[in-house]
Amino acid sequence: MAALRTPAPFVSVCATVLLVGLTLAGCSGEGGRNDAAAKSPDARAAVKKAGAQPAAPASPVQGDDFGCLTPEQAKAGSIVFKSATGSPTGGFLTGSGNTGIVLAHQLDGNVCQWKDKAVELGKAGFRVLAVNNTTGDAADEIEGAATVLRTEGAWKLLLMGASKGGTATLEAAAHMPLKPDAVVALSAPTAYGPMDALAAAKNLTAPVLYMAGDQDGTFATAARELSAASTRAPEDRLVPVKGSASHGVALLTAPDNWETVLAFLKKYCT
Repeated sequence: MAALRTPAPFVSVCATVLLVGLTLAGCSGEGGRNDAAAKSPDARAAVKKAGAQPAAPASPVQGDDFGCLTPEQAKAGSIVFKSATGSPTGGFLTGSGNTGIVLAHQLDGNVCQWKDKAVELGKAGFRVLAVNNTTGDAADEIEGAATVLRTEGAWKLLLMGASKGGTATLEAAAHMPLKPDAVVALSAPTAYGPMDALAAAKNLTAPVLYMAGDQDGTFATAARELSAASTRAPEDRLVPVKGSASHGVALLTAPDNWETVLAFLKKYCT
């Protein structure tokens, strides 16, 4: 596991986020639409007949560039940490300050899906850890990432996930011992594998923002259902993006959507 850096002195980041964050450029990660799709029966049968076995994910390596980090970024911020269940997990750590943000990617992505936004948020005064989900226990990885940020000096904690990562973020937020200060879920399905975001939303006690394109099929419906279930959240904000079929991280390529998310994060920073 990478050695953790000495936490920076506690300083307020709210003003920085307000002045710098709202002018940040859109991210480069493209959002996929296949998180809820399963393989067809014919495809599953073909795999079974061929005796094919899914390849075990490679063990994370400190300094991994994930296919998108510069050598300098990989050396400074590519780390290996433990999930809540002790599984080694890779991630990209950047920024500084006493407000931390965990970023969880979609099914069709990795750290690279959040890399640009992670760098921008880091420059705006947040301490950011983008998680590279490989263990299958995405919620446990998010909880482990939160522990890293707490150790790094973040005493305010925000969670943001896209699609499958949004489901995992809600699951983690509802069950982790040290609750986050706010949560953002972009195009999150109500359930993914063993994760039940709808049940988690009913127990969520942190402010939450749900965003989905109103033309994004079942994901638009899921955002409404999750919002309706979040009765214990002190703030429950539903943002249906009119006329949009953009999914997950791709929603943030629209400046208005990004500014909405930034304003919500700024509201709960230190």
